[in-house]
Amino acid sequence: MKVLIIDDERNICRMLKEIAEEEGYLAETAITAKDGRDLMDAFNPDMLFLDVKLPDKSGLDLLEELRKSGFTLPVVMISGHGNIPTAVKALKSGAVDFLEKPLSLPLVRLSLQRNLKILNLTQGLKKLQQDAESRYRMVGTSNIMEELVARIEKVAPTNSKVLIRGESGTGKELVAWAIHKKSGRKGNFVRFNSAAIPTELVESELFGHEKGSFTGAISSKKGKIEEADGGTLFLDEIGDMGLSAQAKILRVIQEGEFERVGSNKPIRIETRVVAATHKNLEEMVSKGLFREDLYYRLNVVPLNVPPLRERREDIPVLAQYFSKLYAEEMNVPVKQLSEDVLNKLKNLSFPGNVRQLRNLIERLYIFTEGSIIKPADLTLNPEEMASDNEFWEESISFCDKKHQFEKRYLQHQLNKFKGNITKTAHSLGLQQSNLSRKIRDLNLK
Repeated sequence: MKVLIIDDERNICRMLKEIAEEEGYLAETAITAKDGRDLMDAFNPDMLFLDVKLPDKSGLDLLEELRKSGFTLPVVMISGHGNIPTAVKALKSGAVDFLEKPLSLPLVRLSLQRNLKILNLTQGLKKLQQDAESRYRMVGTSNIMEELVARIEKVAPTNSKVLIRGESGTGKELVAWAIHKKSGRKGNFVRFNSAAIPTELVESELFGHEKGSFTGAISSKKGKIEEADGGTLFLDEIGDMGLSAQAKILRVIQEGEFERVGSNKPIRIETRVVAATHKNLEEMVSKGLFREDLYYRLNVVPLNVPPLRERREDIPVLAQYFSKLYAEEMNVPVKQLSEDVLNKLKNLSFPGNVRQLRNLIERLYIFTEGSIIKPADLTLNPEEMASDNEFWEESISFCDKKHQFEKRYLQHQLNKFKGNITKTAHSLGLQQSNLSRKIRDLNLK
């Protein structure tokens, strides 16, 4: 951390410099506004001590100039003529603290420590925001992706409900984030996945609960909907939500209000709902598994996210993007993907879509020794990496191919639900006992 002190009294500069260096920070000093302004660019400080009265310019005027030019660093104003109006003006101009001369050493240390702690928190938040931007970045230059982005641009500024359809791993959450980001909404982007939460806890997590409303509710708790007030609530895998929770979500959409579990007091909110699913909701409606009225409320603007096999030209771009991402995450040099590797990747089936490609690149970064990833490095999991042509054109008996397909398909479904047999069976419309028997017969993980 670096601290800049601008004060026309050399003794003050020397004292503040010594205190900053004792705290472990680099420090530079200037006795005029001009010298201080020059140092701002050359020294690039993280914090500034600034005297109100300087020989060539008012410190308050300099502060206003700095703020207008984009400087956001913490500024502590110092004055030998301190009074309430001056302090108020300094704080209104963007100062975070105000110290009077003669300076109190304990107060100087406290101000230094407190404001640099705030700076650390601010930088940490900025890093989290940058990480979120990287995590949710949509990558692809194919025509089908450009069309999807164009539709997102059109719907994002509106308040219309959006239903995102697509296979698992295609990036439905990225689409929801892009809609939120481009909407201009100031509230949070809050994700809720019905498939990942036990049925009995869905309503508590989604709508919140009051203290004592059920066993274990030792205090009141906000739900995801309240957290998304003023922002966007992303209902991932809406097809896995129970009918009771569906009815309450319908009320939120229609009336803009809900009640916590264990309460009769309505809470009003202004939350945009974006939903996603990989299931056939129309079929579920016909079977009575999904509310028809909710389906039509959500399906105002349908967006379809294409599977990776329908945009193979994006595979090299995605692979190189993930390569740079994991190099940065693992703090290692970027591994180069050879042309042969990129061509081979374009011909692979990727039933898990973009998520599977990302997992593959991460695995290659862990196990590949050299700086160049070669075709031989892709033989980590031959069954997973079989191409569409290799899988469908292989000449074996129908019985063996059926066995191979069942094993590959069911293993993919189990992986999607993290090995949860109950959820997998429900998703596939199978009896749990039948699925368990299949797992044993096919020797699945």
